[in-house]
Amino acid sequence: MTPFQRLFRTKSLDALVAETEEPEHRLKRALGPWNIVALGVGAIIGAGIFATIGTAAAGDSVRPGAGPALTLSFILTAVACGFIALCYAEFASMVPVSGSAYTYAYGTLGELLAWIIGWDLIIEYAIGNVAVAISWSNYFNTFIEGFGIHMPRWLTVDYSTAVSKMPQVVAAAPHLLGVPIVFNILATAIVAAITVVLVWGIRESASFNFWMVAIKLVVLGFFVFVCFHYVKPAYWKPFAPNGFGGIASGAAIIFFSYIGFDAVSTVAEECRNPKRDMPIGIIGSLVVCTVIYIVIAVVFTGLIPYPALKQTLSSEQAEPLTLAMKFAAMPNWMVGVVALGSVVAHTAVLLVFQLGQPRIFFSMARDALQKHVFAKVHPKFRTPHVTTIITGVGVGVTAAFTSLDEMVNLTNIGTAFAFILISVGIIILRFKEPNRERPFRVPLGRWILPIAGIVCCVGIIYYLPQPSWWRFVGWLAIGMVVYFLYGYRHSRLRAR
Repeated sequence: MTPFQRLFRTKSLDALVAETEEPEHRLKRALGPWNIVALGVGAIIGAGIFATIGTAAAGDSVRPGAGPALTLSFILTAVACGFIALCYAEFASMVPVSGSAYTYAYGTLGELLAWIIGWDLIIEYAIGNVAVAISWSNYFNTFIEGFGIHMPRWLTVDYSTAVSKMPQVVAAAPHLLGVPIVFNILATAIVAAITVVLVWGIRESASFNFWMVAIKLVVLGFFVFVCFHYVKPAYWKPFAPNGFGGIASGAAIIFFSYIGFDAVSTVAEECRNPKRDMPIGIIGSLVVCTVIYIVIAVVFTGLIPYPALKQTLSSEQAEPLTLAMKFAAMPNWMVGVVALGSVVAHTAVLLVFQLGQPRIFFSMARDALQKHVFAKVHPKFRTPHVTTIITGVGVGVTAAFTSLDEMVNLTNIGTAFAFILISVGIIILRFKEPNRERPFRVPLGRWILPIAGIVCCVGIIYYLPQPSWWRFVGWLAIGMVVYFLYGYRHSRLRAR
């Protein structure tokens, strides 16, 4: 076998499944179907609907907004994610391993592309969680201000946002050698707390998530119920102020609000009956969240007119749902309830994404593409505690100093790229192992839906800002250097 051929060696799906039973790497199987659906809803409904909905409707300095046509943006993105969700469901039921897209790529596309997608998933989970932690901080600050607690603004916002939009915060912050000290301590604190819960155990984490999901669904129902009276149909005109370009740009932005259904696949190894429960969890959570999103978008765009939303978001850091409620002059206690619900929703997303990223590291280390220490399992809690702690430190520190929009754009392009490879993997596996048992199968044959998913993801990438493309290329280049310096030489598959 030539060195080039070795880059595309695949691991058999049977070997991937067999490795999950190795005593030193075995995770606890404790999750049922309701836990899986709740994890999916917990991962999907969070920073996307509570934070990016404003930018998607209003636009920003480089992209037009969807305006009241935001509902069409949600439908467009839901259709695209639906194609991908079907592919994930087939893989997860067939290969119940914790590595998600990384593992699926290893069994279909080869080691190099598996490494690339694993490295890429760091953007989706870890960088995505940076965005969630920042948004959590914004809503938590709004919530405590309702009780008269006012933290210094230089401790609740990142440096780049303060410099570009909030000069008064920079002026009020303490300075060290002429440099303003501005960082988001709240974002770091919540990541640290979530990390402790995740090291504690998967069953405890799932139970914690279940109750948080219940609370945030009640709060979103409250938002719709109390705000419906304040909706003004006149605000829905013009319906699409920027035409299809605005709708497509909005879809690319709110793509972030759908990221999470794929995170369900990272717990397949801890599911009691993955052949049945994984498709239910992945597809069910996506359908439930799409319905909720459309209803929220209708109410939100009827609370605040497009021009007012655009003007506000261009000059300050704001939380869209509570901003719209304040614009409609709703009682402060109602605004406080929604802010509390957002805090809970963000916490659930942080939990699931912080749960997913360490398990991808864990799977890569089990294949010896990363150092073996990352594959260690806690002797008492049976969780990948080393990678959980490392992920927590990385996300917490980054969240203190970066802005929300930068992280969202980078997460979106990384996720879309991963989704493209998953769709390609389904097509390849249908040719390589056509007779393999598939508890769930993507409908309409091997071509139609996977290719439709690829086309939709390419469209989403097209409507993202070009700087995010170059950041993504740079990130992949770093990953290639790491692979050839360590992963290629230590690969467990190569040793065999």
